[in-house]
Amino acid sequence: MNKILKAFLLLAIPLFSLHAHAQNDYIQCEDTCNHVHGIDLSHYQGNVFWETVGDNTKMAYVYLKATEGGDRIDDKYESNIELAHKYGLKVGSYHFFRPKTDLQKQLNNFVLQCRPSEQDLIPMIDIETKSGLDTEEFCDSLFKFLKMVEHVYGQKPLLYTFTNFYDRYLLGKINDYPLMIAQYTARVPVLKDERDYTMWQYTGKGHINGINGYVDKSRFMGQHSLREIRFRH
Repeated sequence: MNKILKAFLLLAIPLFSLHAHAQNDYIQCEDTCNHVHGIDLSHYQGNVFWETVGDNTKMAYVYLKATEGGDRIDDKYESNIELAHKYGLKVGSYHFFRPKTDLQKQLNNFVLQCRPSEQDLIPMIDIETKSGLDTEEFCDSLFKFLKMVEHVYGQKPLLYTFTNFYDRYLLGKINDYPLMIAQYTARVPVLKDERDYTMWQYTGKGHINGINGYVDKSRFMGQHSLREIRFRH
């Protein structure tokens, strides 16, 4: 082997390894397992190319942000829900809960957007903050709101929260509700009470054709399936 060829190979091998490593960065959970996967979206993703998203057979559902607190409406919600349906995804809507905001105002805000006729999946309540309340006050506000939501829609909502938030403030208090746990690690979440949960949001930095930038991705756990969160009309 001549000196020129040796020099080329010495340069090429590290470059090939670097390229392979870069490719592996884009290998995501749905590429390596058979669970049912989906995404959640809000105005932060900007304009979505829903036809392209709909062509991705690995993504079965989408949860769309509808509202937050007593008066915030996601400005992409109306177009997102229409186009997500048009291109074949099962759609649910979520509300970002603000514990110190008037509960009736929050409910009215959500109900005006999350119309039963447009829902394939049960409503989801996003629980991420105590808003400075102590735990007892926070839980009192949250549980009252959940009952209000359940009364309007005739079914328990799906609850979304992070592992640490659940362990600190909700441990053993929401066993009757389906749960989506957010934890952005390769390790499957284990809650302190080791309770079973329905879904795992495993990344906040996912990629999918049709969406510029990052997107949240989730999947069902174990034997759980999409039929468990179907909206009952």
